[in-house]
Amino acid sequence: MSWIVEWVTRAVPLGNPYELAWAFVGVAAQMLFFMRWILQGIASEKAGRSVVPLSFWYVSFGAGLVLLAYGIYKHEPIIVIAQAAGTVMYARNLWLIYRERRRSGEAFGTSSTAARPGGDD
Repeated sequence: MSWIVEWVTRAVPLGNPYELAWAFVGVAAQMLFFMRWILQGIASEKAGRSVVPLSFWYVSFGAGLVLLAYGIYKHEPIIVIAQAAGTVMYARNLWLIYRERRRSGEAFGTSSTAARPGGDD
């Protein structure tokens, strides 16, 4: 158990408020990023099939941007590459949904839980 305490004290910069703030930003963004799966699970349960709600893409895009900023700040190329690529794909999916809804005359963004047929992330 002591290894956990040692790891946390090394990972969380308690002496530097600026670094501590960025640590909280990173944790909050990761929690937000995980929340998209909760949204997807709830939408799928409601629909009785696998769906990806519009809110999934909004949360993915927002959390991806924050994690990208965190990766840039921390000079972590793996985080930067992964989040940059993911954020482009989330933006692309939002654009495709917007374009589809515009063609069909459906309002975009009015229902963040509107279920859409599933896709991979």
